[in-house]
Amino acid sequence: MGFLDSFRLDGKVAVVTGASSGLGVTFARALAEAGADLALGARREDRLADTVASAEALGRKAIAVRTDVTDPGDCQALVEAAMEAFGRVDVLVNNAGVGTAVPASRETPEQFRSVIELNLNACYWMAQAAGRVMRPGSSIVNISSVVGLTTLGLPQAAYASSKAGLIGLTRDLAQQWTPRKGIRVNALAPGYFESEMTDQFEGEYVEEVVVPRTLMGRVGKQEEIGAALIFLASDASGYVTGITLPVEGGILVT
Repeated sequence: MGFLDSFRLDGKVAVVTGASSGLGVTFARALAEAGADLALGARREDRLADTVASAEALGRKAIAVRTDVTDPGDCQALVEAAMEAFGRVDVLVNNAGVGTAVPASRETPEQFRSVIELNLNACYWMAQAAGRVMRPGSSIVNISSVVGLTTLGLPQAAYASSKAGLIGLTRDLAQQWTPRKGIRVNALAPGYFESEMTDQFEGEYVEEVVVPRTLMGRVGKQEEIGAALIFLASDASGYVTGITLPVEGGILVT
């Protein structure tokens, strides 16, 4: 196998959660371009149709399954749908999540718990469901955040806790499953990319806080985070497990 061939995903099947918008759409397209067929999950099933069409336009097969990843039963159903349609699951991208910014003095227990449930607990339910059927050589990629590693000025106790917790979950699943099952488990920690989630922040925050903290002096491009995902999903990272890969333009250096 040549070096570039190791980035290909031909003949493999990827499950992507939160695939109806934002980085989930980017990840789905990147996986399809690399050759993978797709099982796509999201709560907004109607919006998954566009992601399916995008994959099919690239010559890949794709199915859409309405999925609430906070429900372990829905997680199992998404994996079962992938197995029924394709007979295998080689990659799981735990992307579904929510971004919040609520002052700690005002954040309610319900608000905090809802973020942890979606951003952390749901990734565990999905990993459990996929891990039961994945073969040796498979890859799980958890989408954490640079905010799981540092702070960026916003009051994000729930979000930061959930994304830091996901990094811990990544390490533990790797030490459990890589030796026994041959499943690699890694995380991506994106910085700021143009997406539906980051669109909720005021433009002044990005320009006055984020960009000055970023050595590259700009927010990220979709293709840059998509390429990083393909590295962790493919055999190109065959000797990599249990790590968190920051893709943040140098925020962590400042």
